[in-house]
Amino acid sequence: MDINKIIQEQKELLQQRNQEFRARLEPKLKQIKLVADKISGTVNHSLQNTLNSPWLSKLASEKELTEKAEQPVKLSPQVAKAYDELVAKLGEETHIGEWYTIEQDCINQFADVTGDNQWIHTDPERAVKESPFRAPIAHGFLTLSLIPKLTDTVNPDNNPYPDARMVINVGLNKVRFPYPVKAGARVRFRTRLIEVTAQKRSIDIVNEQTLEVENSKRLGCVAETVLRLYY
Repeated sequence: MDINKIIQEQKELLQQRNQEFRARLEPKLKQIKLVADKISGTVNHSLQNTLNSPWLSKLASEKELTEKAEQPVKLSPQVAKAYDELVAKLGEETHIGEWYTIEQDCINQFADVTGDNQWIHTDPERAVKESPFRAPIAHGFLTLSLIPKLTDTVNPDNNPYPDARMVINVGLNKVRFPYPVKAGARVRFRTRLIEVTAQKRSIDIVNEQTLEVENSKRLGCVAETVLRLYY
């Protein structure tokens, strides 16, 4: 038994887990800080305006405050039904995609479309010799662009939101690429529902997408996608 080899393997595993943990945690901490700073600034500004106001003594009555209170959004029956169903799934893993091989030809086509022809992606011979990964790697944005395909959100035969009449991509809250995906690797996305917000005739949902790489404990992508479902 090679003790040094075992120690080295455990060290690499610990580093990898630390990278993935930071990839998940750092964006959330930054978001919390931004919200806290915004709330603090708003409160200070409002308090200063109130103290300087000549109308300080003219406080609104409880009836006036109640009348001015924001009325709740009245949801359509279709939205209300879908909202209840989605809320019941919050925090659950809602989809595990099929394995998909990212071939070198796919990487080359993506490079041609986007103009990103860096040798680390498109020159296998040089990548083997000079890259620390000893192989060409997929563009991070290529793995990100595979989310619709690998989560079945564009598959008419297996629609995850069959009652919605239309689904659009609103954007992304945050994205990280913890570890590169080598050409020829098989990958799949796992989907977890983390947020649901209802409007009058639509629902915004936030999914956490994690890209698994076959035979690897390292994640290729961690992203939060925002979809709007129209009913």
